[in-house]
Amino acid sequence: MNKKLEFQKLTDAEMRTAAKNFYTKMKTRRTVRDFSDRPVPPEVIRNALLCAGTAPSGANMQPWHFAVTTDSKIKTKIKAAAEEEEKIFYEKRASDEWLAALNPLGTNQHKPFLETAPVLIGVFLKKFTFTQNGERLKNYYPYESVGIACGLLISALHLSGLATLTHTPSPMAFLNKAFARPKTERPYLLLVVGYPKNNCEVPTIDKRSFNEIVSVVGEQTENFF
Repeated sequence: MNKKLEFQKLTDAEMRTAAKNFYTKMKTRRTVRDFSDRPVPPEVIRNALLCAGTAPSGANMQPWHFAVTTDSKIKTKIKAAAEEEEKIFYEKRASDEWLAALNPLGTNQHKPFLETAPVLIGVFLKKFTFTQNGERLKNYYPYESVGIACGLLISALHLSGLATLTHTPSPMAFLNKAFARPKTERPYLLLVVGYPKNNCEVPTIDKRSFNEIVSVVGEQTENFF
């Protein structure tokens, strides 16, 4: 059964303004590692998660689950487990080339932000969905779908005035226990959310130019931009 599409039609001028304004706001987004412990409004987190839930997914299976905590005890346990994995990573797993690439960012095995930031969101990927009757249904394109949902979540939080950090310790199986999620769900991302600490500094980095990330294909597209 179908229903009529609800679509906001804009004039060309309105579209140009909306696109420019969105880019202008999003280009100020930066990954933050120094967080304030200032609490955030729960409704902001709720609406950002609802936004993530609007993401497209293979066959509309919606193969994601978002686990949220503000509990200091849980955050401390997550920090301890993450730092244990990160210590192994920096001392044994990471190649010299990888460590050299990370060096300008100033990252290391210590992750104090996991305790300081007010909100941690564990993002879990579901390869299968289980019905109330226990039937197992395959989820299609789960990695792509969850990735898109995470992009919407990060954007929504940024536009709401919050900073984020995408944390991916490897392996991340400890997140299942920390967030009380079943083993059938795969930890995909740990998103750290809050306000930047006063006088927070971030590495000086550049993003690739338009011409470096975009190619124009076809004779009829030559003068498109």
